[in-house]
Amino acid sequence: MPSTIQILFLLFIINANYSFSAAATNRVENNETSHGKNQYSLVHIGVVLDLDSSMGSMADLCINMALSDFYSEHSNHRTRLQLHTKNAESLLDTNIAVLDLLNHEEVHGILGPQTATEDKFLSELGGKVHVPVISFTARSSTLPYVQNRYFVRTTPDDMYQAQALADICHGFEWSEVVILYEDTEYGNQFLSHLNKAFQNIEIGIAYTSAISISSEDNQISKELKKLMAKQTRVFLVHMNPSLGYRLFFLAKKAGMMSEGYAWIITDYLSNFLNSKDFVARDLREGVLGIRPYVSKSKELDSFQERWKRNMVLKKRTGLVSDLNIYGLWLYDTIHSLAIAAEMIGPVNSSLLYVNTSKNGTDNTNLKISAFGPRLLSKLSRTKFPGLSGEFQLINGQLKPSAFEIFNVFGTGEKTVGFWTIDTGISRELVSTGEPTHSTSTKNLKSVMWPGDSFTRPKGWAIPATRVLRVGVPEKHGFTEFVSVKLIDAATNRTNATGFSIDIFLAALDLLPFHINYEFYQYSNSSYDGMLHNIPQTFDMVVGDTTIWAPRANYVDFTLPYSEPGVILVVKNEKPLDMWIFIKPLRWDLWLAIILACIVMGIVLRLLERRVRNTNEESVRPRRERLRMIYLSPIAVLAFPERNMVANGWSIFVLVFWLFMAFILMQSYTANLSAILTVDQLKFAFSEDYYVGYQEGSFMKEFLEKQLHIHESRLKNYSSVEDYHDAMSRGSKRGGIDAIFDEIPYMKIFLKKYDSQYKMVGPTYRTDGFGFAFPVGSPLTAYLSRAILAVTQGSNMTSIEQTNFGPGYSSQDPLSSTVPQQTSSLTFYDFGGLFIIVGSVTMFALFCSETSLGRKFTALTAQYSQVFFCFISSKFHSTQDDKVENHEPIQDAGATYSEGRDANIFEEPLRRGEEEICESGQNNGSASAEDREVELTTINEGTNS
Repeated sequence: MPSTIQILFLLFIINANYSFSAAATNRVENNETSHGKNQYSLVHIGVVLDLDSSMGSMADLCINMALSDFYSEHSNHRTRLQLHTKNAESLLDTNIAVLDLLNHEEVHGILGPQTATEDKFLSELGGKVHVPVISFTARSSTLPYVQNRYFVRTTPDDMYQAQALADICHGFEWSEVVILYEDTEYGNQFLSHLNKAFQNIEIGIAYTSAISISSEDNQISKELKKLMAKQTRVFLVHMNPSLGYRLFFLAKKAGMMSEGYAWIITDYLSNFLNSKDFVARDLREGVLGIRPYVSKSKELDSFQERWKRNMVLKKRTGLVSDLNIYGLWLYDTIHSLAIAAEMIGPVNSSLLYVNTSKNGTDNTNLKISAFGPRLLSKLSRTKFPGLSGEFQLINGQLKPSAFEIFNVFGTGEKTVGFWTIDTGISRELVSTGEPTHSTSTKNLKSVMWPGDSFTRPKGWAIPATRVLRVGVPEKHGFTEFVSVKLIDAATNRTNATGFSIDIFLAALDLLPFHINYEFYQYSNSSYDGMLHNIPQTFDMVVGDTTIWAPRANYVDFTLPYSEPGVILVVKNEKPLDMWIFIKPLRWDLWLAIILACIVMGIVLRLLERRVRNTNEESVRPRRERLRMIYLSPIAVLAFPERNMVANGWSIFVLVFWLFMAFILMQSYTANLSAILTVDQLKFAFSEDYYVGYQEGSFMKEFLEKQLHIHESRLKNYSSVEDYHDAMSRGSKRGGIDAIFDEIPYMKIFLKKYDSQYKMVGPTYRTDGFGFAFPVGSPLTAYLSRAILAVTQGSNMTSIEQTNFGPGYSSQDPLSSTVPQQTSSLTFYDFGGLFIIVGSVTMFALFCSETSLGRKFTALTAQYSQVFFCFISSKFHSTQDDKVENHEPIQDAGATYSEGRDANIFEEPLRRGEEEICESGQNNGSASAEDREVELTTINEGTNS
């Protein structure tokens, strides 16, 4: 379309070439004259508006007031903006007006147009001739800033508004939203921003409804009825005032402005709520809106009063009823242009263009402006506090400010909060110093929703006239979970019972709302096929449906209500083994124990040969003595009371030997107990093995893909009896060797045939049974919370025992599960113990059989005796002090207060110990045995 328009423009330009040249010459002369008289130069700016529209009329008035206000305050400026306004009602009028301004008026900047449909062509045209095109209505651009530098938007980008709307929906905990938007290019651009913003915070767009401006009321009503049949009750509206008024009028008529519904409007509509195009406030009562926030100021109040007076004086009351944000943005835009022009200063008319020749493009007379790039550069640097807030351009668009969140009720509006890029949603527009971005709506003021309700809509609802279609599987076995009985074959309506159904009914009672439902039977055995019928045939599926990752790609599951996991069940057969007593210890440990006994006997023989013969030993034959010594490591375990050794080092070695023997015996006993009490099944598939699984379940795919069992080795069964029959026959007789199935099924199977089968091996991870919904269904979260309350409630045990029998509980551990086989204990397991005992034995031999060791022993005994004497003397000196001070002395449970009574017993004992100490000092080479006998004799004499 732009190429056809350009051809028309070229024809127009060629015809007007002569008049253009004359007008240009006259304009240069007028500029020079004007500059000489008034001491300022003119900067020509073109303005394209639809003066017959309310927006155009308001914009024209704001432009005139902006020029008047600015130059009355800055009368000393050397430049003046000279505006050339063109009226354009259509796209063709706009394009012709722009070319006329460039050729005849020699403008170096273009302000406008009002609508977004002309932006693309005009921005490309401005880029070719280096003239900035400034829009005060465009909220987004189809081209990036680097490719579209001459298109300036003095409005904030719609991307920020989309983020604010997404945060609001997230704060109110709405998981899905329906978007109704104006079917125009601008509406589609805004929809793309919403898609991206909602996707970032995982809010689903349940449905998008594009409504044309030319749509009839019956078409809009038909679309609204379609939306009423859906579950989502949150509607976001992005339309112009005229279309928005019709939409809300028809929505109220259809009963969609009642309790339970939530309506949000964008600033495309909220900026014009006070206009005459949208005067019926009662149609939008309870609506939540968002719009750019404009702070109150004296300058703004003064401007609004003067604007109303000028509107009356110019007889424009029939065109627009009130001022809106677009007028304020335009007012600030004129100020920024005037500031930019003054920053450039007066420019010689001969330097306004690059050259006076044609630019060589499209055979037109359009000249490339030299003043336009300078104007664009200065305009991008302007920054000042305007009527709409801080005015600053960033990357060709206005820096975003705060958004006001308001609520429409009664005869007015109420601000309930604000949204900013940095802080998110807040109650007041104040800086808290916290860098966090909040999406919580708890701090907002109270909101009145449609239907005069102050309760936040949950965002969805089951239509009152709609019955939830609940699919249940038809099962031929394991009917404890689901049992169906067909009521009406024509409609497939079903009466269902069982554990899964009881959980579903108990969860429904806990929901904060009522749901009408009907059970519908699914006769095919494939559970995957049943789930694929959501939502075409069923709205949800209730039954023993396993939560499995591949299924989550096309349905949503609730939280599980059963035990998770897949296990292997085999026959409870344990082969007989007459040599089982050997298994607790491996051969190397047995050999080490035997060798240790032999070595210990040899060591004891070496130690005992140095002991003097007692009367008992002289009587006993030498051969018997030797036999007892060699067998003492074993005999001492059976007859610990026998005095088999006399050497102190032999006793020392036997103590550690008993320590090692005790540990070995305890370990042997524990391992043998495990072997005898726990069935260590060495399950191995036969060469022609077969594995059973439940018909219709996901187990076939699970066994093939995850356990890599070939399909030819798999057989399906549907009931407990079928499993038992197949396991009894075995693979060799057409049955199976093992069963792979989920724990809830196998607990029922083992409950019936408890002693014949066992669970073995690891438990493979699944998430148990759950209810299935369409992807994104809001019912999923509500049912999940209800299921959690049921499974952790007091009625869960009753539900289980009603369906599975007394004694059943899902909380019971899998006592039948067999762990991995217990391994025999090895020599390495007790290597440290053997090292300790061996080291002690070598030390005893060293001290007993070598001269150096004996000297070390004697020296150690001497110093030990000296230490004992020192401690004893300290003790007696303390006792003597007590006697002298007449202090009571505690001895053998009796207290003596008289000093002489205590000395009767203390004196002989002290004399005996002193003699021992003197003897030990004078005769250090005496044997330890002699000193021991000497001490005993002295003590006996003292006692007597």
